[in-house]
Amino acid sequence: MASMPFSFAVLLDRPDIWRGDSLSRAGAPTIPCGFPGLDAELPGRGWPAGALTEILPAHEGIGELRLLGPALAGLSKRGLRLVWIAPPHLPYAPALAAAGIDVANLVIVRTASPKETLWAAEQALASNACGAVLAWPQGAKYAELRRLQIAAEGGRAPAFLFRVPEAASESSPAPLRIALGTSDGGLAVRVLKRRGAPLAQPILLPPMPPAVRGKNHHVDRHPAAPAAARDFSARLVHA
Repeated sequence: MASMPFSFAVLLDRPDIWRGDSLSRAGAPTIPCGFPGLDAELPGRGWPAGALTEILPAHEGIGELRLLGPALAGLSKRGLRLVWIAPPHLPYAPALAAAGIDVANLVIVRTASPKETLWAAEQALASNACGAVLAWPQGAKYAELRRLQIAAEGGRAPAFLFRVPEAASESSPAPLRIALGTSDGGLAVRVLKRRGAPLAQPILLPPMPPAVRGKNHHVDRHPAAPAAARDFSARLVHA
C-alpha cells in the first residue's frame, strides 16, 4: 500500500498542536473570564477547565474577587459548587453578592496545616463534583503542585491557586500563571505563563467606580463574626 504524502502544513493546522509563536488552539474546555481583553490573550479564550491557574497578587485583596468574579458568578448561577480551601479570611458575603456569586453554592474548607490544604484541594479536584476549586496553599513544592495538576486533569473544574508573588521565580506545572498589580487605580494583569507565545505587556482592567470599589474586596478584613450573624449561608467544613 502506498504511503500517504506527509505535509507539515496539514500537521501544523491540527487543533491539538500549538506553535511557539502563537496561542494554543487545542480544544480543551475553558470558562470565559468576563473581560474581553484578557480572554483574547488566553488559550481557548478563558480560564482553563481541568487545569491549574496560579494567581500571584502583589498583596492580599488587590482585586482577586474582581478578576474571578464573572466566572465564579456564572458557575454558581448554574448551581455548581464553589469550594474555597484555606482562604486567609472569611469571605465577605456582601462583596460576593455584589459580584453576582450565589453564596448558597459556596463551600469553605478550613484546614489546620499546609499539608491538609493540599490534601483537601486534591480531593476536591478528584471528586469531579465542584464547579471551581480555589485554594491558598503555603510553601507548596513542585511535586505537590504536580499532584494537583494531575487531579485537575481528571475533572472539568478550573482550579485557582493563590500564591505569594515570590513564587513567580519557581517552576510550576500550572499551564497558566498570572501576577496581579495595580496601575492608575485599576488592575494590571501580567501573564507569566501560558500555552503559547509570551505576553510582554500587562493587561489593564479599568478602575471600578468608587461606590463599588469599597464593596468588592476579596476577603473581609474585619474580625469574623459568626456566620449566622453575617447572613452568610455558605457551608463551612473542616478538612
